[in-house]
Amino acid sequence: MRLGIDASNIRDGGGITYLSELLSAAQPFMYDFTRVTVWAGAQTLARLPQRPWLQLAHVPTLDRSLPARLYWQHTKLPRLAEQHCDVLFVPGGNSRDSFRPYVTMSQNLLPFESQELFRYGASGLTAKFLLLREAQSKSFGRADGVIFLSNYARTVVSQAAGLKGDAPVIPHGISRQFYLPPRHPRSLSDCSPAYPFRLLYVSRIEPYKHQWQVVEAVAQLHQRGYPVSLDLIGPGTNAAAVRRLQAALADADPRGEFIRYREEIPYAKLATYYHRADAFIFASSCENLPNILLEAMAASLPIACAYRGPMPEVLNDAGVYFDPEKPADIANALASLIENATLRGQCSWTAYGYAKGYSWERCARETFSYLTKVAHRMRQSVAVEPALTGSFSHR
Repeated sequence: MRLGIDASNIRDGGGITYLSELLSAAQPFMYDFTRVTVWAGAQTLARLPQRPWLQLAHVPTLDRSLPARLYWQHTKLPRLAEQHCDVLFVPGGNSRDSFRPYVTMSQNLLPFESQELFRYGASGLTAKFLLLREAQSKSFGRADGVIFLSNYARTVVSQAAGLKGDAPVIPHGISRQFYLPPRHPRSLSDCSPAYPFRLLYVSRIEPYKHQWQVVEAVAQLHQRGYPVSLDLIGPGTNAAAVRRLQAALADADPRGEFIRYREEIPYAKLATYYHRADAFIFASSCENLPNILLEAMAASLPIACAYRGPMPEVLNDAGVYFDPEKPADIANALASLIENATLRGQCSWTAYGYAKGYSWERCARETFSYLTKVAHRMRQSVAVEPALTGSFSHR
C-alpha cells in the first residue's frame, strides 16, 4: 500500500516536530506500506528525515500564503492522492478534498472550549478560532478516521462536533533529550537567596497559560520568606497576555531579582533548563495533550499543575494540583512541594515512570497500525458494495 501525508498546513513549531519524530520512528513495511509520500513546502521538508521508503515532494505553492495553500489542497491534492496513495493522512486537522479514505488528527483544543476561547474577548482571533471550529468539525465528520491525543480531547471535540464511531487516542512521544533519571531532592534548608529553590514554567504567553497568576504566586512565596526563583520561558505570542505578564513582573519584582522572563529559548537548549530546575509549574487551563508537561515529567521534575483539561489524565498522582486562576492556591501548592523533600522525591519517580509510556516508537506503531486498519476497511467496503449491487440486480 501507499500512504500520502498532506503537510500543507504544517509549517513550524510542534507540527513539524510531530511529523519529523513520527517519520523517524516509523517502520511502515511492518504495516504493509511500501511508500510514504509527504507533500509540503520547503521549510517543512528540510526538517524531515531521509528514508528509502519516504518521498519528500516539494510543492512550491505550499511556500506561499494561506489562500494559495488552501487552493492547492482543494484543487490539486485530490488528483495527487488518487495517483500516489491508497490512504491519505492529514495531521493538520483540516481537509477539503474528495479523496477517500483519509484520516485526520485533532491537535488544537482551543476552538472547541468556549470558556477558554472567550478569554480572547470580542476579537478577530476569537472569530478565527470559531471559524476553525466549524472547519475542523466538518473535516472530522467527513473523515474515515480521526486520531485524538488524549481521552479528554476526544470527549470534548466529539461532543462539540457531533462525532461518532472509531476514534483512537494516540498520544505523541517525548524527545529523548528531556529524559533524566530522578535526582536526590534538595532540602529547603540547603536553599538560600544566593542558591534559591529554582522553579521553571515553560509555555508561550497566552491568556489561558496564566503566567501572571504564577508570577503573583511566586511573589507571595518570596514575601513569606521562601528562597525561590522563577524562570519563565516562552515566546510572547499574544500581545494582551504579554502586557499582563509585564505588568505583573513590574509589580512583583521590578528589579528582576528572583523572577526572570527569558522569552523564547531554542528547542535544542530547552532540556538544559529542565535539568537544572528543582520543580516545575504548569498553569495552562486548555491543552489537547500537554507536551510541555510531558517534557517536565521526563526530566523527573516534581510538578505543581493546573487541575484542568487533560492534565490530571496525564500527570495522574505524580504531582500536586491548583486552580490556575487563584494565585494563593498556586502558592500553597508550590509550598507543599518546596517544604516536603520526600513528596518531591515520590513525585519525581512517579512522573518519570509515567513519562516512559510516551515514546515516539509507540506513537508511530499505533498510528501506522490505525492507518492500515482504515485502508483495509475501505477496501473491504468497496469490495462488498459491487457484490451487494449485483445481488440486488439479479432480483
